[in-house]
Amino acid sequence: MVVSEWAESHFPLYTADNILSVYSTSNLPLYEINERSTVLIAIASGKGSLQANDDTYELTAGSVILLPAHTEAALIANIQHPPHVYKLAISTREQSSSLPEGTMVRKSEAASNSNIQFFAYEPAITAYVEELYIHRLPESEIRHVQNQIVFHQILLQLLEGQKAKNASSEKPSMERSISYLENHYSDKITREQLAGIAGVSASHYSILFKQHTGFSPNEYLSRLRVHRAKELLLSGSGTLREIALKVGYKDEFYLSRRFKQQTGAAPSAYNRGSFQRVAVLLTPYACHLLLLGLEPAVLISESSEYVNTFGLQPPQTMVFINTTSSAEQVKASLLDNNIELIIAASQHLHHYGLNGEHLRAVAPVVEISWMELGWKEHMRLIAEVIQRSDKAEQWLADFEKEEQAARSKVEQSQAANEVITILVIKPEELLVYGVRNVGCVIYQSLGLQPPARIKREMETRGDQFHSIPIEISELADYAGDRILVIVFPDVKGSTAHSEAIFKSYYWSKLPAVQLNHVHLLDRDEWIPYNPVSIRLQLQRAVTLFTGNQ
Repeated sequence: MVVSEWAESHFPLYTADNILSVYSTSNLPLYEINERSTVLIAIASGKGSLQANDDTYELTAGSVILLPAHTEAALIANIQHPPHVYKLAISTREQSSSLPEGTMVRKSEAASNSNIQFFAYEPAITAYVEELYIHRLPESEIRHVQNQIVFHQILLQLLEGQKAKNASSEKPSMERSISYLENHYSDKITREQLAGIAGVSASHYSILFKQHTGFSPNEYLSRLRVHRAKELLLSGSGTLREIALKVGYKDEFYLSRRFKQQTGAAPSAYNRGSFQRVAVLLTPYACHLLLLGLEPAVLISESSEYVNTFGLQPPQTMVFINTTSSAEQVKASLLDNNIELIIAASQHLHHYGLNGEHLRAVAPVVEISWMELGWKEHMRLIAEVIQRSDKAEQWLADFEKEEQAARSKVEQSQAANEVITILVIKPEELLVYGVRNVGCVIYQSLGLQPPARIKREMETRGDQFHSIPIEISELADYAGDRILVIVFPDVKGSTAHSEAIFKSYYWSKLPAVQLNHVHLLDRDEWIPYNPVSIRLQLQRAVTLFTGNQ
């Protein structure tokens, strides 16, 4: 029996380290802050300002500010209206001995942001913090549990506030100017030009820009240009002079100077084989990297459950970012994790509201086409980027031997003379699969025969041919001698929708159904499209058609 493994992911546990009440007076107008934990500042009454990272935030009753860990800040009182401030230190426990080995723990969106979060008026959060302070020494277990609820209400309000900020167009003009910079970085751009797009003064623009991005406009522009230069170096696109001109520098000497300022090395010494902090969008590319001996630092995906690690060392430190996160949250998490390279497909970037221009400020973005290529080419291209082609070719050569051995076994079975149909039943549609996912093993590795209409599509579209949607009345046109069925559950996990197919007249009259030549396959075992999963599917297919374990 072949068993697959996948990595799990968990959210962090939050703890309140301490809570203090701070009164500023004319005698004590300044209160300095520098905590090892994330700090929440809530203004109960009065007025003041907070200075941090060369920025000043004006505070009034109801204002809330979230400071990243190790932020040096100063709270300055308004002498006429001295503020009463609550300071709550928040930390997360992101590893636990109680979790299984290889478990991934997601970064906290509330307590792991590298940027200061300012909320001008959040009286509900302030009231919760005040309640927490009043009952900081609970007299009973009931009050202790109530404190936990209040603490998590604070976190919930913060997360919802952050989400609302990211979803709203609070400063659409700033966003337009940053987007303009990301898309025109190779042009000559001035701060005054960007400020004009944002509709603010040039001096104020620099302050707003740093609040939005964590960088000055010049630093951001330099990162965009140097990271694009890295992308061109990785692809071997032109001489150093040609690359310099493409990214917006006047010559290769100016590029080299900027490159060295940012990376510590000259472009000629750029060593792609030294990548250690790589992020990938979607799990198949994570599996490629794991197979090549490089654990991704960050995985951006809908779910971590298909990170198949059977026969490999499970991920130990990989951070999981859900694709439901906003583009700014993804970008902040990548910056927090010091990512050196991002591997993604443009199709996936666009699908999840991301784009290479936006992420390029974090790290070079290498796009590996998804639907245009098969998994073997995915592997070869990723291996080439990180200079592990020898390892990839050795693995593929070993797999080819496994394919040949598997095909020899299946050629002795009844299936060798049959037409095999792969039918996928989803809640909203009925599909007949081609050469991707399970079809890769059935039709390419084992060389079994597809239905005639599927064969024509395979010959025309090659590795790009995923599937054909059909109506239930068309089943007979695609049904072969043997039918492999995969049912996708609905959002509630139910597969009841498949009964409409299995109880239909169109299904019951199929010869394969009447001869009991129908196999129900597990979606989790047969759908993942990456080298580790494909190898497992090959083993399962041999067992399915020959009956040999």
